[in-house]
Amino acid sequence: MMQKPMDVDAIPGERWFPKETQFEDDLPLYWGDWGVSSEVEKLKAVLMRRPGKEVENFDPEAVRFTDEPLDVDLMRRQHDEVTDVYRSHGVKVYYVEEQREDRPNAVYCRDLMFMTPEGAILTRPGMATRRGEERYIAQALAKIGVPIIRTINGDGFFEGANAMWVDRRTCVLSTGIRCNRSGYDQVAEELRRQGVTDIIPMQLPYSNIHIDGIMNAASNELILGHVSQIPYDVVDALKKKGYKMLEAPSQTEVRALGINFVALEPGHILMAEGTPRTQELLEKNGVKVTNINVSEIIKGRGSLHCITAYLKRG
Repeated sequence: MMQKPMDVDAIPGERWFPKETQFEDDLPLYWGDWGVSSEVEKLKAVLMRRPGKEVENFDPEAVRFTDEPLDVDLMRRQHDEVTDVYRSHGVKVYYVEEQREDRPNAVYCRDLMFMTPEGAILTRPGMATRRGEERYIAQALAKIGVPIIRTINGDGFFEGANAMWVDRRTCVLSTGIRCNRSGYDQVAEELRRQGVTDIIPMQLPYSNIHIDGIMNAASNELILGHVSQIPYDVVDALKKKGYKMLEAPSQTEVRALGINFVALEPGHILMAEGTPRTQELLEKNGVKVTNINVSEIIKGRGSLHCITAYLKRG
């Protein structure tokens, strides 16, 4: 008599289904209130480096500072005054608490990261005298819960001011002495992955290192620029996006970093003292200007925009 085969139950399938969401949606739930896709929407959080021991003893020529004597105590007070203005406008200020003692340029945090809607791109500085600063930016970002979604590597180099948001789908991205083609391609790949459909390439002239030295947005309709130094295709693309291009009125004030301001919100900027013609032009075009003295900070050839790494806008 044949024995009836044993009836074995089927192995049950996996019941732990994935949560199919976008990382950008998860960010406020699991990481924090971070993300940037604009240069002008209301500023809500920044990362900064208060000048530490690194500015107390260094060779100015070797690190690209001016040869004017630096008042270290005043530099720190001026930095504190900038952060006080930010806080008075509801901005959360986070600090890079540790840094190499041989890196006086570390105060210019903008160069060391570029914030996206999903998190930070950690840069790789072009100058040998700055390389290594980014490690401490990574440390600070990890401490406060900002995800690092890309680190520039291989033979690439790129600094945060080599990119400028236009809108969620559009970004200007530059090559030049501080961003080579490999760095450009790494950033472009990441931006496209995040849904940026329009990358406006900008080749910087040999005399300029970053976009924010010759172009900066004051509102969603207005960009101030040293227009003769901006490639025609970039100006044309921005005009087609609806921007009015204001021509900086003074080459002297461009060199004094008059374009290197920070938008607190659309149409309201924080601007360094000392560029009255530029300020007058902006105010005539409806921009509210708050002034501040950063005489010591600009001795490192960087100003407000350079010292401010955006973490959250809008």
